[in-house]
Amino acid sequence: MGGAIILLLVISAFFSGSETALTASNRAKLHGMAEKGNAGAKRALALSEESEKLIGSVLLGNNLVNILSAALATSLFTILAGANGVIVATAVMTALVLVFAEVLPKTYAISNPEVAAARVAKLLTPIVFFLSPVVRVVRALVRGILRLVGVRIDPGSSVLAAHQEIADAISLHHSEGMVAKVDRDRLLGALDLKEREVVEIMLHRSDIEMIDADTPSDQILAQCLQSSHTRIPLYRDDPENIIGVIHAKDLLRAVYDRFVQDGLADLSGFDIMAIAMEPYFVPETTSLDDQMHEFLRRKVHFGLVVDEYGSLQGLITLEDILEEIVGEITDEHDVEEDDLLRESDGSIIVDGSITIRDLNRKCDWNLSDEDANTVAGLVIQEAQMIPAEGQVFSFQGVRFEVLTREINRLTKLKLRKMT
Repeated sequence: MGGAIILLLVISAFFSGSETALTASNRAKLHGMAEKGNAGAKRALALSEESEKLIGSVLLGNNLVNILSAALATSLFTILAGANGVIVATAVMTALVLVFAEVLPKTYAISNPEVAAARVAKLLTPIVFFLSPVVRVVRALVRGILRLVGVRIDPGSSVLAAHQEIADAISLHHSEGMVAKVDRDRLLGALDLKEREVVEIMLHRSDIEMIDADTPSDQILAQCLQSSHTRIPLYRDDPENIIGVIHAKDLLRAVYDRFVQDGLADLSGFDIMAIAMEPYFVPETTSLDDQMHEFLRRKVHFGLVVDEYGSLQGLITLEDILEEIVGEITDEHDVEEDDLLRESDGSIIVDGSITIRDLNRKCDWNLSDEDANTVAGLVIQEAQMIPAEGQVFSFQGVRFEVLTREINRLTKLKLRKMT
């Protein structure tokens, strides 16, 4: 009987260590081991795919052997110690189970969970297979009891989405000093592309540089040469009526060809629409991830954003999306614009058009961008009005002061974190 008890303790230790190894192991590391041909890692990954079935089987098996070992120990010590056998069995089995069936195997498993998971997966796979029918019955019973008390569990839901789990891990490592802020911002920026829409980062239509297609050709050439942009939309009659996009290289190539052929005496008769590209329109609700893939598929870098009614809202470029990951991208032709100025008293002066996301990145703040994209929009949203110059508002732990306003736009604001 003593040998049976020892065997049951060994099995209990196996179940305890397996549970810890498989729940604590890093799926990314297991995947890497599986890619290198580790069969145990492949089985461990397969087991962890159905975590509820795995945990249920391990708990069922562990409880079975623990209860059986306790029953055998009680019977044995009752024979040896008489009426005091129950007390002796309880004390002895508590110590043995705690040390050898719980703490010891779990300490080993947690020290190197991926290796331990790969080792136990071969033995655990058939056990989970045979115990799964019982686990399904227990799971159905538990869900039924919870439903009676008003708790409903979606069997297809997961507690934490994979990308959210990664984002939380990155933020945790940054708070512990293991990941630099710039690396955190880039990684989180890449993860957020699926959750954000083009309307959040587009250049608003009021700031778009455009060319009237009926403008004389020499003036169009002059505007393109003076512009810092490579691609400029063309409109006719109304800025809402975009009929094409002119690329500076196409324009200069056409002008050069005319120079070679005609000596470029003048540009009269030059048809700008002959070299204009077809405009590409983008729904404002498109996610940044989808739009980036669409840019790459179409081999274009420039899209005009429209709302559900087809009205022009702004424009977005591939560079805008990349900047959400790597930060501001500037070249030798970009005009330096400082949209954030730090004051000696700890406050900052910002353009109203700065996005809340950029402000959070630069200042390491956590202002909400659910109801507004820009700082000016956030103030208007919270104030439920268009504030006048000099008005002050405090919310989300920040003091906002309106410095300048042009018509209905808040152009400059002073912000200070409240302590």
